[in-house]
Amino acid sequence: MDTAPLLGAPPGGTIGGMIAAGLAGPRRIRAGGARDHLLGAHAVSGFGDSFKTGGKVVKNVTGYDLCKLLAGSWGTLSVMTEVTLKVMPKPEAERTLLLRGLDDAAANKAMTAALGSPFDVSGAAHLPKSEFRAKTEGLGDLAGEGEALTALRLEGITASAAHRAGSLRDLLAPFGTATLIEDAASATLWATVRDVLPFAASGALGAWPVWRIVCPPASGAALGTQLAGETGGEVIYDWGGGLIWAALPPKGDAHASVVRARAEAVGGHATLIRAAEDVRREVDVFHPQAPGIAALSERVRASFDPKTVLNRGRLSRGAK
Repeated sequence: MDTAPLLGAPPGGTIGGMIAAGLAGPRRIRAGGARDHLLGAHAVSGFGDSFKTGGKVVKNVTGYDLCKLLAGSWGTLSVMTEVTLKVMPKPEAERTLLLRGLDDAAANKAMTAALGSPFDVSGAAHLPKSEFRAKTEGLGDLAGEGEALTALRLEGITASAAHRAGSLRDLLAPFGTATLIEDAASATLWATVRDVLPFAASGALGAWPVWRIVCPPASGAALGTQLAGETGGEVIYDWGGGLIWAALPPKGDAHASVVRARAEAVGGHATLIRAAEDVRREVDVFHPQAPGIAALSERVRASFDPKTVLNRGRLSRGAK
């Protein structure tokens, strides 16, 4: 993901930043997250000790799998100096089926049906109807007048992608007639979803706080609909409903109490991605952990960096 448009920052993403933040785009539902592709790393701990974890091949079973800890640790455990990544071949072709006009619940059912099919779907996203989305870069005329748009991607060799797209269209017939876009148009659409361009800092919702909510996919539609209704905000669904991006009207706490209570109720968690500086001073960016998990996390952190010299206060406001 390129967070620059969402945050209003200059482009400058790095491989190290991607691993440290544990970021993943729409293809995560098929290819896995950043930590699934980190095979090995060389790093320096808070003790000043250099260590190595993992290896250079997939079938590596030597030592502790510290790579899983380093990915998504936001630089609080060590400074990575070298990483080994598993990479996959770029698909020869991609096809995206588009369903229009579905409400959130129906879209969630359509995405669930597609992901449960044998057609190897590599992307499932839903953009609800929105008056703010008309001029979003990358959407073009795909969602005229901000109508709801449900997108399902298939990738692979050309003949296979085309055949699976046809079969999936038949499967989704109860949800409406799906239209097909290919290659460049499909790639542009998914880049728009990946980088959350409808909520870009330069757009109509640029002054609104943005939350990243991860929850069970089956609960996504109900959670997103509830948040949008209670706050008057806008949502975008990715990962078949398992990832919700929520842009909510400005408020002193960025609606943190409501967002986190609703997310916790379905077993999810919410991260505050964008907010005004005064809001960020008062609201925890990361979802507060249960006391037992927080204590365990602190013990892990202290085993790498007992004096808290690495990214102090990044994950926990209470860190000194």
